[in-house]
Amino acid sequence: MAKGKAKTGKRGKAKVKKTVIDGIAHIHASFNNTIITITDRHGNALCWATAGGAGFRGSRKSTPFAAQVAADNCGRTAQEFGMKNLEVRVRGPGPGRDSAVRALNARGFEISSITDMTSIPHNGCRPPKRRRV
Repeated sequence: MAKGKAKTGKRGKAKVKKTVIDGIAHIHASFNNTIITITDRHGNALCWATAGGAGFRGSRKSTPFAAQVAADNCGRTAQEFGMKNLEVRVRGPGPGRDSAVRALNARGFEISSITDMTSIPHNGCRPPKRRRV
């Protein structure tokens, strides 16, 4: 019976964390959830966080506080990459728009610009019917 070699240590090179100083924070604020993605200038995602991933479920996911916690989590991860300057792009009509931007500002990032990227239809799809409660 042949005996194999015992494995010792990891294979390959250790992953080196890159340092990125300037980045873009994409905030997608829908009525049900808020998604924050921080990328470098070329659009490569470095980290992301959601209100649902921060532990909020159901109707609490769509609150401004949930967006604030998600932005804080994402900002903490981005600071591990050495990020200092952010350009913020906000998309969607949700309640977490402003609180996510405020949380990133309170985290210590220097925000160079805030852009609203919400798409406006040129009379495209028919909207859903009115709710009757």
